[in-house]
Amino acid sequence: MAALRVLELYSGIGGMHQALRESCTSAEVVAAVDVNTLANEVYKHNFPSTPLWAKTIEGITLKEFDRLSFDMILMSPPCQPFTRIGLQGDVSDPRTKSFLYILDILPRLQKLPKYLLLENVKGFESSSARNELLRTLETCGFKYQEFLLSPTCLGIPNSRLRYFLIAKLHQEPFFFHAPGQILTRFPDLEDKIQVQEELCKDKVVDKECDSSSLPSGEKSLDPNVGPRCSSKKSLPEGAFLFKLETAEEIERKHKQDNDSSIQMLTDFLEEENEEMSRYFLAPKFLVRYAFLLDIVKPTCRRSTCFTKGYGHYVEGTGSVLQTAVDVQLESVFKHIENLPEEEKLMKLATLKLRYFTPREIANLHGFPPEFGFPDKVTVKQCYRLLGNSLNVHVVAKLISVLLG
Repeated sequence: MAALRVLELYSGIGGMHQALRESCTSAEVVAAVDVNTLANEVYKHNFPSTPLWAKTIEGITLKEFDRLSFDMILMSPPCQPFTRIGLQGDVSDPRTKSFLYILDILPRLQKLPKYLLLENVKGFESSSARNELLRTLETCGFKYQEFLLSPTCLGIPNSRLRYFLIAKLHQEPFFFHAPGQILTRFPDLEDKIQVQEELCKDKVVDKECDSSSLPSGEKSLDPNVGPRCSSKKSLPEGAFLFKLETAEEIERKHKQDNDSSIQMLTDFLEEENEEMSRYFLAPKFLVRYAFLLDIVKPTCRRSTCFTKGYGHYVEGTGSVLQTAVDVQLESVFKHIENLPEEEKLMKLATLKLRYFTPREIANLHGFPPEFGFPDKVTVKQCYRLLGNSLNVHVVAKLISVLLG
């Protein structure tokens, strides 16, 4: 079988390329396209033989696209127009312009690609851009299936819920094809699943895996992902509610940490050494943001999504690691609000909290040990690039599903 010719758009640091390798697909990336200079340096560092086009997608003519004669498109368009914390400008956001250009070009290609895979943030599934994508695919004769997936589906202790779409041209529908539905787990390739709605049952959903925001009429197929169960649970007797948490959040974390189908964080961590001191949280951050941190231990089976602001901003950018594993978190936070600043800092310092290193985040994102960053790339830049990237293992599995 001839190697697939793959076009990688919005290539970033090469997460899609790495996933293609991991899927063991016979393929050649005929061009990778991105305008981010720093990301391109990392891409070239890891995939030196791949043609890298440092230009805007709108700057590529129809004739240039035709000349590439590609069989597959892998792409991860800018997510900012669709994020919950952004302005959600959707198709009116200038950053969507290149994606709309692709949709305009696609039907006019001399040879349509056989396969397409797209990744974006949760929120894309309810956008006008997604509706335009589906219309274009249907016009061109593609069969497609949408997903909302997190690495936890593969036993990886990191919540990074993302929208995915896979499509194939003029072929039989996927055996798991569920028209109008967004699947929230990988299809069972042995069982040829029967699509059906499953309620969340006894399991408590991760904060990011709330399917109550799925478009009207679309159902979750994951028993672990469903409409938020609105219970009014009280704390168990003797339990201590620390930080800005609710009883439900404590129960959710407890269930995640006891889910043996998910690996422990320790499997993804670097060995502690003297150089780790550069990653410890500064005293000013400890005092100011202690109640906003998501603190995990190496034995935990969870971590929150790492964003491009990790290491620079504290709230909502990713978990921090408690390296003093024998210290009880509750004992540190109990009555801490009323202490003088110096005493508060002394108690917090006993936890020995540090940021995850770029290598550890890369591990959680599925990048292999040989994937590296040029020496000139700073730690802050690594965090930013990884925060804008994707989970390699999830995409690799989807490529395998797409190719059957």
